[in-house]
Amino acid sequence: MTAGKRARLERIGTDDTYVIIPMDHGITMGAVKGLKDIESTIDAVTSGGADAVLTQRGIAGRVHPNKNDAGYITHLNGSTTIGPDEQDKRTTGTVEDAIRAGADAVSFHINVGSQYEPEQIEELSELTTEASRYGLPVLAMAYARGPDIDSENEDYNQSVGHAVRLAEELGADIVKTGYTGSAETFQHVVESTSLPVVIAGGSKGTDEETVRMVRGTMDAGAAGVSMGRSIFQHDEPEKIARAVSAVVHDDATTEEALREAGLAVEA
Repeated sequence: MTAGKRARLERIGTDDTYVIIPMDHGITMGAVKGLKDIESTIDAVTSGGADAVLTQRGIAGRVHPNKNDAGYITHLNGSTTIGPDEQDKRTTGTVEDAIRAGADAVSFHINVGSQYEPEQIEELSELTTEASRYGLPVLAMAYARGPDIDSENEDYNQSVGHAVRLAEELGADIVKTGYTGSAETFQHVVESTSLPVVIAGGSKGTDEETVRMVRGTMDAGAAGVSMGRSIFQHDEPEKIARAVSAVVHDDATTEEALREAGLAVEA
């Protein structure tokens, strides 16, 4: 690993652990709750301990003044919920675009098992090659999604493990994927790659559900989270970011993290 890539990885994490808040959902879902006044949300989550925020390059100017010296990741593909197929992610920028936007790293979404997998494999491979020339880390969002993949099946973690291994094989530096429901099943996913593994948050649950999922992730040996809606759509995004950060960075229990963040602990 080059000195430049290592330095940039340190900007988006803390001691090789990561609390990343993706807010690229504006291209996917529109200006939903938490994204209209994205400046305030970015200030809140980074004040709560998030290491980095992630957006599409077009709003980088709204990110930098509000991120409190946190890292910045530019996402380079996307789709919409109102388009013909949300899994059909298309390229939205280049590595040079990301550098001009002030990015410390770039990210790219691939749906392993979908009909778009072949093109997305080619695009991710090309991206990691290009990013390597600049010493820019690549976060691969590698999900197991397709007609032959059922998240309710007992072997779902095998598919997720395949997805994260694919990301490593294609040259990514960090990989994000979906949680498989327990520390026991997710351990296989973590062991499927030598890359740092971070989990997605998905739809917003209760505070305890969110933090308990993060605790399970870390117990499985993961390196952190890349959680969007669970954090930026929270009524108090700074507090939930603080709770998640306490688990990832300080090894807090679920109850300790909620209490320290000022969030209710369920009886």
